[in-house]
Amino acid sequence: MRIGHGYDVHRFTPDRPLFLGGINIPYEKGLLGHSDADVLLHAICDALLGAAALGDIGHLFPDNDDKYKGIDSKILLKEVGSVLYEKGYKIINIDATVIAQKPKLAPYIADMRKTVACLLLIDEEQVSIKATTEEGLGFTGELLGISAHSVCIID
Repeated sequence: MRIGHGYDVHRFTPDRPLFLGGINIPYEKGLLGHSDADVLLHAICDALLGAAALGDIGHLFPDNDDKYKGIDSKILLKEVGSVLYEKGYKIINIDATVIAQKPKLAPYIADMRKTVACLLLIDEEQVSIKATTEEGLGFTGELLGISAHSVCIID
């Protein structure tokens, strides 16, 4: 068994949609990034890649490569899953936490879990996604951006 950890953060920006866990979340701002800036999917990618000792999302999908500009992070996660399966790994479970003062994410968690499971060809019961605030503290608490952590076990 192997354990991986992933972390990602993006700042808010106006005039951009907000994507978290592959879901378009209605909100007045989106996240700034080379891709669609889905911090949750990026953290999950990094956890899976780390567990397999395959680098990180920036290594596999460099932000100086225009073919990834604006790319849907669901495509990136699906590719990470394919790379793991090709190397003979099996995903045991994923546990992720999104840190965001706003918007409230509870109504979207089930859809996020379903999306991640579908992209990685695993059962929803193998995917845990939680959301929390920082009680007004730090950059997420001050509404400057959103971050996410993820851990996983692969075999």
